[in-house]
Amino acid sequence: MITLFGESMWDSPWVLTVFVALKEKAIDFEIRSLDLTAGEQTTPEYRDASLTARVPAIEHDGFVLSESMAIVEYLEETFSPPEYPPLLPASLRDRGRARQIMGWLRTDLAALREARPTTSIFFSPVTTPLSPKAMAARNKLVDVAERLLPESGGSLFDYVTIADVDLTLALQRLIASGDPVPARLSEYAREIWRRPSVQAFVAQDRPKMH
Repeated sequence: MITLFGESMWDSPWVLTVFVALKEKAIDFEIRSLDLTAGEQTTPEYRDASLTARVPAIEHDGFVLSESMAIVEYLEETFSPPEYPPLLPASLRDRGRARQIMGWLRTDLAALREARPTTSIFFSPVTTPLSPKAMAARNKLVDVAERLLPESGGSLFDYVTIADVDLTLALQRLIASGDPVPARLSEYAREIWRRPSVQAFVAQDRPKMH
């Protein structure tokens, strides 16, 4: 059995990544939610086990691992295809591209992430116009997504991967608040967002924001 350590608000994009990865692999897991505002992630027990005192983390047979990209790699290698559905593309170059996309989404677009936090997706939209910096980040996201996605539609690679989920979450920052997104990207994001694994995360019971 795997335990997924998440956060009680259920709005972390990287908890979403790992939750969906486990669902896509059809792996049984249980959830432990930590109240980050109360500092539960900094308790000695969790801090020492996770090393980084952050979520998400998983525990598998006594081994605790944090950081979403590391977890995805661990799950892909531990529960490997073809016995389990793949999370990453098959070819070496496509896997490299998927890792590039996921790493980029975690380290860039800070102005957009600040202007359109994930609370705007899971709780209430933000109607404030994007600042020049946030608009520049929005334009970069749209430009990269348009160049990555095939003209014929579908997913980034031959089949849907966890990189599609991360890219869709980024696009949902715009879509949920009514910011302009090209039709092709909106349709792509809608299709990925409808996946049962993603909808299972969307449907989690969240506390009300004050």
